[in-house]
Amino acid sequence: MKAGRTLVLMMFLVGVVGVLVNGAPVYSRFLYSSILLAFLAWLWTFWVARGLYLERSSRELRANVGDVLEENIKLTNRSRIPAAWIEVINGTTIPFASGSRLFTLVMAKQLRNYTARTWLTRRGSFQLGPTQVSTGDPFGLFTAGKQFKAGETLIVLPMIHEIQAFPSPQGILTGGPVIRRKSADITPHASGVREYVPGDAMKRIHWPTSARRRRLMVKEFEQDPQAEVWVYLDSQRAVHFQKKHEEMEAPFQTMLLMRRPKIELPPSTLEYSVSIAASLAHYFIHQGRAVGYASAGQVLNVLPAERGVRQEAKVLEMLAFVKADGVLPLGGLIATQAALLPQGSSVILVTPTTRPDLFQAVDELLRRYLSPIVVLLDAKSFEGPTGSADLLASLRERRVPVVSVSCGDNLSETLSGISTNFNLQGPRTWQTPTYAQSI
Repeated sequence: MKAGRTLVLMMFLVGVVGVLVNGAPVYSRFLYSSILLAFLAWLWTFWVARGLYLERSSRELRANVGDVLEENIKLTNRSRIPAAWIEVINGTTIPFASGSRLFTLVMAKQLRNYTARTWLTRRGSFQLGPTQVSTGDPFGLFTAGKQFKAGETLIVLPMIHEIQAFPSPQGILTGGPVIRRKSADITPHASGVREYVPGDAMKRIHWPTSARRRRLMVKEFEQDPQAEVWVYLDSQRAVHFQKKHEEMEAPFQTMLLMRRPKIELPPSTLEYSVSIAASLAHYFIHQGRAVGYASAGQVLNVLPAERGVRQEAKVLEMLAFVKADGVLPLGGLIATQAALLPQGSSVILVTPTTRPDLFQAVDELLRRYLSPIVVLLDAKSFEGPTGSADLLASLRERRVPVVSVSCGDNLSETLSGISTNFNLQGPRTWQTPTYAQSI
């Protein structure tokens, strides 16, 4: 492009100087040829640029860290003249995003399509675009293009590590799959219907039975013997640390062969905590348990405990946007939320803290007949302060199930080994004896 502009500029200067000094016809030809060439090049570029059209689409807008995003990109030259070259630049904020290409000699009314594969290495929300499409004349004098705005949003969910086993409390009630005891709350176990009395919620009315009996009838439910599982993520800014690292791009041959690249979590306590919380939610939901989630960043995020894959999708989407920007410590979060949890529930605390307020959170849970489990990240291994070892020893003395996670650990093996690495027998069992006897 620079050579073409230099040639036309020299022709123009030679023509102008020759006409002014000598006036020979050859200099006039140089002058008029350079002007005509520049005008034709501009017209060519402008005409082709008007006819450029690009369309990009993806089969899925939800993916996990470590997945490969596939986008189908269609480039069309709708003009009546060929394009010497067309450059496509992907302006998305996805790290190491592919999709930028250079095409040569795109004929009139021709369609070029290709598949762009991007290795997803960071959770969050990303726009699939904008996309800049540029073209120019064969001499490289002018360039023009269009910018196509982002039409879709991709949400990258946290990485999930498969867990083989994890402590699972059975609740404070005894019995089989269903407890034959009426519940004022709506549970998955319906036991029958009864006549409506003032004060019953409208959502409990069973309309088919009401229409058949010609009076309002409401559904009755029985208690669920399985306790809820709550995952509390410590998102206080002061307790999270991160090592210096460089993000790595997937090798080209790996992307070409459509193999799933192996990815390692960034050496950050926040990213490890988020991945641990996502893995635990995935594990318990697939065990048929009701799972809830809570964290306190700039805003308080609380997701009530529910079952099913929809609940897993809610938890993962909430974790995709978690940031370490909170000021409320984990002990304060537990103090505000523990009274709202059903007795006998299991509460998993995921934290890299080295502060003694963790004991306050554990004591508050035990006082309310809840079963705490602590997943403690070793802050020192993430270039943070020391103190995790002392907390770990104190928690084990209190017979609180705890697992220590260090930077670089295999989370699948570490979390799956908690039930075998720690002795859960003793006075602090999953069902609190004192409360069970009082019932």
